[in-house]
Amino acid sequence: MTDGTLPCPARPASMLRQRHIIMIALGGAIGAGLFVGSSAAIAAVGPAVLLGFVAVGMLVMLVMRMLGEMVIASPGKGSFVEYIRAAHGNGAAFTTGWLYWFFWLVALGSEAIAGAILLQDWIRLPVWVLATALIVALNLINRMAVHIFGECEFWLSLIKVSSIVAFVVAGGLYVAHVFGPGVPVMRNVTGHGGIFPHGGLGVLSIIPTLLFTMIGSEIATVAAGESAEPAKNVAHVTRSLGTRIMLFYSLSIALILMIVPWWTIVPGHSPFVAAMQVMGIPGAAACMRVVVLTAVLSCMNSSLYITSRILAELARHGDAPALLQRRNSQNTPVNAIMANSLAGGVVAFSSILAPDTVFSFLLSCSGGVILLVYSLIVTAYVVTRRAVMPAAQRACFRLPFFPAINIATLGGVLVIFGAMLLTPSQRMTALASLGTTVFFMLIHALRRKNPA
Repeated sequence: MTDGTLPCPARPASMLRQRHIIMIALGGAIGAGLFVGSSAAIAAVGPAVLLGFVAVGMLVMLVMRMLGEMVIASPGKGSFVEYIRAAHGNGAAFTTGWLYWFFWLVALGSEAIAGAILLQDWIRLPVWVLATALIVALNLINRMAVHIFGECEFWLSLIKVSSIVAFVVAGGLYVAHVFGPGVPVMRNVTGHGGIFPHGGLGVLSIIPTLLFTMIGSEIATVAAGESAEPAKNVAHVTRSLGTRIMLFYSLSIALILMIVPWWTIVPGHSPFVAAMQVMGIPGAAACMRVVVLTAVLSCMNSSLYITSRILAELARHGDAPALLQRRNSQNTPVNAIMANSLAGGVVAFSSILAPDTVFSFLLSCSGGVILLVYSLIVTAYVVTRRAVMPAAQRACFRLPFFPAINIATLGGVLVIFGAMLLTPSQRMTALASLGTTVFFMLIHALRRKNPA
């Protein structure tokens, strides 16, 4: 006998859950760039680096909010490339998709080498062997059901997030003189040339570097499409994600500046380790090595996931070979995963065989393309919000100060790119990234002129 009620449908076991989506979003934006790469930015501009992190955090927050509202208004399209396709046409989608794929492919190869170098402290094998092993292992994980990827990314990201929270709590207690001998906060922050020891223009020069340490949260909108309730999960993530990321970065960097004299921070050495050593935390270097390795593995895992989804989506629209859209019984794009693993391996080997030529060229060509991707997301939002659509869809767009906020965001992107052109160390990256964009635009034009 039953009471006449119908049972709730079971959630498919192979789908991502909300906790996976949240951690994929946070993990995508928190990488080794925060734990190690931030040292170069601090050494370059001093305490003013905090203003740079806040500005970049606001940019990421706004882009994520715009992307989230588009997905909520019209869920199920796919990645953000499909929203750009709907707003700007196939040419913009083709260029954006391949640029984004290229960016994360270079990240996959470079992170494989970074992870291999870290592993050498425990496993005495050549770098190329360890890098290959890492790519193969993550290939196997990504070939399984998507919830396996989600579970791996959940725990990898949880380690990173927990480490930051623990650092912020310990640092806050130390600065408040709850434990330890105390620290001269004002001398550490302002005692070596003030807030702007190298002038205000220096902050602009490092913003591109800071941006590249904080991108990746847009992966969550792709992952949400493989969950049971994509619109609900995207809404939950995009409302607070940018704020959380900005707080994680800003609080941790602010505490580092208060605890460690910024002029003693050495580029390439983790400022977190320096702060923990000042606080007297035992095993600081060993702990941070594990956290950085976790961040590298998380970045590789996310890179392989997002590049395979983007490549399969391009193939579905005829913008890549059709065989790349084939999926296995677990509904994962196995051919795209294999192709990206092989291509990522090529990038990794280029960093070993030709670090100053081929690999350096690949890094330069991919370094600034994310700025174009973000710009097209912003403009796609404007087009989508102004389009004629049902009232139910229009109600999903709640970003205030439209379209002034979009113009300001685009202005911020232009300022970042202008700063890259004006900074000698970033100029080649800016020009090479423009060249990469033109390259893919020409390929699309040739394909239209000579269809297969």
